[in-house]
Amino acid sequence: MPVFPVVSPRLAAAAALVVTCLSAGGCVLDGAGIRDAAKSAGLGPKEVAAPDFVEKSRRGGGDFLPVGVSAPPRETRAKSAAGVKALEAELDASRQRNEARGRDAAKVGGAVKPPAPPKVPPAE
Repeated sequence: MPVFPVVSPRLAAAAALVVTCLSAGGCVLDGAGIRDAAKSAGLGPKEVAAPDFVEKSRRGGGDFLPVGVSAPPRETRAKSAAGVKALEAELDASRQRNEARGRDAAKVGGAVKPPAPPKVPPAE
């Protein structure tokens, strides 16, 4: 007949509590059930209503789209091929203007002589 060591009731209660918490935590995926139970028991944080300016600034229909539902069509259309070519030409012209300004600034900067180092009086 095996002999089991005597366990104090406090140690047994603490061990049962630890086992219960670990098993409950392992079964819960997101903790919502335990959180809701704690809220209903008065242990969770109190629900705070959003201020008026927050409620007014929120857009309606901010929920996520359900799976399988397509997004609504966009208000702006993509540029046509001619529009893309015109934009590329405009950006190339802007780049050439900036490069020319940079060359002019480099010429002006090269013409200016750096200042002479300051003259320090000899130490006594």
